[in-house]
Amino acid sequence: MHVLYEDDGFKVATVKESQTGSLQVEDVRGKRSKIKAANVLLKFERPDPASLMSEAEALAAEIDIDFLWEVCGADEFGFEDIAAEYYGAGPSAQQQAAVLLRIAQSPMYFYKKGRGRYKAAPEENVKAALAGMARKQREAEQMAAWQAELTAGTLPEAFVPLTKKLLHRPDKNGIEYKALLAAAEAAQSTPLRLMARVGALPDVADYFLDGFLFESFPHGREARVEGEFACEFDLPTAEVAAFSIDDATTTEIDDAFSIKPLPNGNTQVGIHIAAPTLGIAAGSPLDKQILERLSTVYFPGDKITMLPDEVVRVYTLEEGAARPAMSLYLELSPGFDIVSHHSRIELVPIAANLRHDQIEPWFNEETAGQEHQGPDYPYKAELNYLWRFAGELEGRRGKADPNAPVRLDYSFYIDRLDDGGKRVRIVPRKRGAPMDKLVSELAILVNSTWGKDLANAEIAAVYRSQGAGRVRLTTQPGPHLSLGVDCYAWSSSPLRRGIDFINQQQLLAMLRGEKPRFNRNDAELFAAISGFDTAYAAYNDFQDKMERYWCLRYLEQENVKEMRAQVIKENLVRIDGTPLVQRVPGLPELPPGTTVQLQRLAIDYLELTLECRMATI
Repeated sequence: MHVLYEDDGFKVATVKESQTGSLQVEDVRGKRSKIKAANVLLKFERPDPASLMSEAEALAAEIDIDFLWEVCGADEFGFEDIAAEYYGAGPSAQQQAAVLLRIAQSPMYFYKKGRGRYKAAPEENVKAALAGMARKQREAEQMAAWQAELTAGTLPEAFVPLTKKLLHRPDKNGIEYKALLAAAEAAQSTPLRLMARVGALPDVADYFLDGFLFESFPHGREARVEGEFACEFDLPTAEVAAFSIDDATTTEIDDAFSIKPLPNGNTQVGIHIAAPTLGIAAGSPLDKQILERLSTVYFPGDKITMLPDEVVRVYTLEEGAARPAMSLYLELSPGFDIVSHHSRIELVPIAANLRHDQIEPWFNEETAGQEHQGPDYPYKAELNYLWRFAGELEGRRGKADPNAPVRLDYSFYIDRLDDGGKRVRIVPRKRGAPMDKLVSELAILVNSTWGKDLANAEIAAVYRSQGAGRVRLTTQPGPHLSLGVDCYAWSSSPLRRGIDFINQQQLLAMLRGEKPRFNRNDAELFAAISGFDTAYAAYNDFQDKMERYWCLRYLEQENVKEMRAQVIKENLVRIDGTPLVQRVPGLPELPPGTTVQLQRLAIDYLELTLECRMATI
């Protein structure tokens, strides 16, 4: 006797020995095993097991599954019963096995209820399953067509509106991504490389920007005006004529300065900081947006502002208008000693917005301090006075070092060409140039002074402290060793940094004698600090990535095949004329500062890698 039984599929064998509840069987390959009697679905004498399965599979292929499903009815059934319905009374073992195989192969039509027992699926379920199967077939055909296009070097038309999503945040269950992945695997490549090959990345800089926006600004790069904000202010007008100093591309002008002689022979210096907190209420939509964005993002040729342009235009310290500001006034002796200081909330008339490119040809390392020499230029006396004051401040912080090595900063400018292309200019600036020193020293002064004022008033603030080589944001006032100050709270850039905005809110409450928004242990304050650290790190990483990209573009644009570089340490060098830092495999051990000559071999913009080797020392 032979049996058809179920054991991880349907199997046939010859019975060798029968016991209570079990059988010893031998399959067609001669292998013996013990099976449970309950697993036996069909017993037969003829044909032999191998023939039965072969004939049953051939018969199963001929069965009309729709007709079989129709004759089953709505009740649960055994396969042998339905075989009798389908083939007539007394079906052969082959016919019974054929019905069993066909039913088991059609889970859309039949639900399994037990060993050899099934139930016909409801009509609506069958229709839905068949529609799903048809859809999958259409999708498989579409995927194959897309894969063929990609393999041939063509971007499928359906991919065009999905390009950014496919590159940066693909739906890995979507058929578009599956087709892309399959084509990439067939080409022994990656989806990114394949998309580049078919022309989906016409601008690598835009590709990097899109990826950053997907991660950091999923709701869009533009800050939005939501809710109301004040545009008019009932404030006293300061009796000063202030001026700002910024790069030509700066639109968020946070700070301005003024100088006024006093009757007692001393001088009043005003440091005026834009005051958006006067018109943006705590908890308002704009306030929430600031605490989400936390900072303006800067990168070559572009920026993503923390505040909407409409708001910036109201509060930026633009020349020709009196703008709301928080002012720190210092009374200085002729020797630049700070006799006293006080703060005010007021409208500050802005007489001029000085720009680096306009003033630096006149006010620079060679001319600074020569107030009574050389040609006249705008704000000559004021700039020289503030420069001397900045030098005093630097010295008192213990940071003046005339022998310090010259370090360069770099400004990137991206020019749009008539043909739609882009050209990068990398402009070096000496770190600590007179205008830079002037602005930075006054910023350090206002941030440290207001930080102390908040600490003395026992009003919570966010401080930036540094010790043991680590800089961190904290609610506890503490020294910033590298700056040489006892207390430092970012307050000078409330249009561009969320922490400055928060600190200005606290300062505003202090000056008005009101209850401050945040307490020292406020959970919202700690959340803002944590969020700022995370966002600022992401923004800086993106800026570094974009600067590296444009440095590589610059090398190719200027056809730089051989480059001079300075050894930083080990095999790490900095390419002259750029901030590009690069490792050079095989570079011998050389002292830091050694000049080496490098040969450019290859550039990979997607990976931001430069392949080079040493030419001569």
